[in-house]
Amino acid sequence: MIVTGVQTPKILPGSSDIYSLLDHSISSVKEGDVLVVTSKVVALCENRVVNPGTKSVEELVAQESEVYFPLQMASHMFFLSMVCNTLLLTAGIDSSNANGQLVLLPENSQKSANEIRKYLADRFGLQRVGVVITDSTSQPLRRGTLGVALAHSGFLALRDYRGTPDIFGEPLKSSQSNVVGGLAAAAVTVMGEGSEQTPLTIISDIPFVAFQDRDPTDEELRNLYLKPEDDIFAPMLATIPWKRGRRG
Repeated sequence: MIVTGVQTPKILPGSSDIYSLLDHSISSVKEGDVLVVTSKVVALCENRVVNPGTKSVEELVAQESEVYFPLQMASHMFFLSMVCNTLLLTAGIDSSNANGQLVLLPENSQKSANEIRKYLADRFGLQRVGVVITDSTSQPLRRGTLGVALAHSGFLALRDYRGTPDIFGEPLKSSQSNVVGGLAAAAVTVMGEGSEQTPLTIISDIPFVAFQDRDPTDEELRNLYLKPEDDIFAPMLATIPWKRGRRG
C-alpha cells in the first residue's frame, strides 16, 4: 500500500468549491486508487463555519450531533458525541487551521463522497476508483488522535472472512476487516494534524480493496454500523446519559 500526501493552498471558507480545489491540486488518479479527503476541506468549501460567540459550543454540538454527552457531566472540556454513527469529540467541530472560526462537519459527508467519486470517474475515465472522507477522533485509554472514516464510495467497506478457514483450516466465525477504517487511519497519519497542508492523499497498490463502479447502497451502509445495543461496548455505551441532538 502506498499513501501519497497532496499539498494544497490554504483553504479559506467559501474561497473555492471542492472540484476547483481538486482540479488545482490533483493531476492524476489511476484505476484502483482511493482519494482520501479530510472532512474539514469539504466543510470549508461548503462554507460550513461559525464565528465564535455566535452560538455556544453546546448549542452547536446539539445542532450537529445525533446524541451527545453534556459537558457539565464530563471530566474534560470536550463533548462526547455521535455523528455519522461515529463517536467523535464535540461533534467534529474544530477551531484548528480555521483562521479564528469554528469549522463544522460537511452537511452530508456521504453525498459528498458519492459526488467526488463520480467527479473522479468522469474526469479521469475510471471505473475502479474510491473516495473516503475522514475526520480525527480519540480512542479510549490511548493518547493521540486517529483517522476515522465518515463516508466512502466506490469500494466495499468491509472484508468478510466469516466462513473462510484460518491457517489451521478452522472456519472463522466473526472476523470482518474494516477496510475503510484502515485506509482512513493510514491516510490521516500521512496528512498530519498540524501545518502540513496535506488534506488530500491518494492511496494506491491496494489489492485487498474490492472496488465497485457505484456508490454504496443503503443496505451496505447499514451493514457497516451496529446499533448501540448490539455492540460489544454496549455495557459502557448504555450507561452514558446521552442527550438527543437535532440530527438524532
